[in-house]
Amino acid sequence: MQNILSVLWPSFLVAGIAEGIFFTLIDPQELYLFGEPVHFSSLTTYSIGFFCFWVICAASSMATCYLLHTAQEFKGADQKT
Repeated sequence: MQNILSVLWPSFLVAGIAEGIFFTLIDPQELYLFGEPVHFSSLTTYSIGFFCFWVICAASSMATCYLLHTAQEFKGADQKT
């Protein structure tokens, strides 16, 4: 449970910052998806954007945790031999 919270909480914070920066620069009514204009309300666009940023940030944090864990196992295996 500690690892899950260690991934989700920082990624939540960074997703909030990323969404704030992104939607400060880009109007949600001017977005296009597959060449078609997005016809969602602004609130829906903000929500979808936030969850997309959160997933991307969580994937990055999970990759970091995985690589750190793998590096520690690798380092421990070298010391045993």
